[in-house]
This record gives sequence, structure tokens and C-alpha cells, in this order.
Amino acid sequence: MSHTLLAAFCLVLVIEGLVLFAAPRGWQAMVREALKLDPRTLRVFGAVAMVAGLLVLRLVH
Repeated sequence: MSHTLLAAFCLVLVIEGLVLFAAPRGWQAMVREALKLDPRTLRVFGAVAMVAGLLVLRLVH
């Protein structure tokens, strides 16, 4: 189980790095827009993303 979790974490790092490498200005613009949002809104987006990810993971496995 821990090997799978570590592999998943590594894939997240690869994807995040790919976004920064391929579109650094787009990433900066996205962060500037995120700074304008209320922290509660960001928290809701984060919760929705986690639930969606867990549901997709459940469907795939």
C-alpha cells in the first residue's frame, strides 16, 4: 500500500512540474486569480476536487 501511495505522490509531482514547465505564465495568472478568491471558496474547490478524485479512483479500481 505505501508503495502505491508513494507512486501516486510522485505522479502528482510530475504533473505539477509539467504544468510549471509547459505554461509558467498561465500558472502565474491562475495563482493571481486564486489570490482574489475568498479562502472559504478555495477550501470548497479543494474539497470538491478531493471527492471527485476519490470517486474516479474508486471507479477505476
